[in-house]
Amino acid sequence: MAPVEETHRESAEWIRSLLLKAQSTPAVFRTALMSVPPSERDAWLDQVLGLDSFPDDGPELPPGCVPYLPCPVDALLRIVECAEVQASDVFVDVGSGVGRAAALVHLLTGASAIGIEIQPGLVHAARDLAARLNVLRFSPLQGDAAVLTGRITIGSIFFLYCPFSGDRLEKVLDALESIARTRPIRVCCVDLPLPSRPWLTFAAPPSGNLTVYRSTLLDSGC
Repeated sequence: MAPVEETHRESAEWIRSLLLKAQSTPAVFRTALMSVPPSERDAWLDQVLGLDSFPDDGPELPPGCVPYLPCPVDALLRIVECAEVQASDVFVDVGSGVGRAAALVHLLTGASAIGIEIQPGLVHAARDLAARLNVLRFSPLQGDAAVLTGRITIGSIFFLYCPFSGDRLEKVLDALESIARTRPIRVCCVDLPLPSRPWLTFAAPPSGNLTVYRSTLLDSGC
């Protein structure tokens, strides 16, 4: 990760001070972020959020799950654009780690965010983040995504950054289908092509490693 130049370091500290005083807005935050060169945006965000390091993965990580790796800022910017995330949305990060992606999406859009994470150490770090910046509309939940996803019926956008595959992914998709029978949803994936499901279609053409799907069950009256 590239270091943050002095000018952008000052920008990060300014935004952080606004957040601590509940004086930032999505427009102000976006303007500050977009003024930072793409190669420095991840380090800039970590400085804003006070993320000096990330906890190691623990023994609670189930077989078949991918160790925690933060999603790049520019991928999340593309998600916000392609999924057309609005302040009225509820963004659910499935495999949310320390809450970095959920926090960024909220700061960019004003959308509420919920994180699902199975590892206690990462959940603890996410709750620390939410406590430090208490303006965040972000709720970290600890548990297995295969169990919890279907309970978050208020979710409108679900994000997966390659957290797992196989049976656990199939269970999550089954849970999302149940939610999609009650409300339209979008499913955003980075580095994770989903297995074909008849109730999902592309919301936008796939772009590099990003795919955004939308549910169609209510379109067809199923």
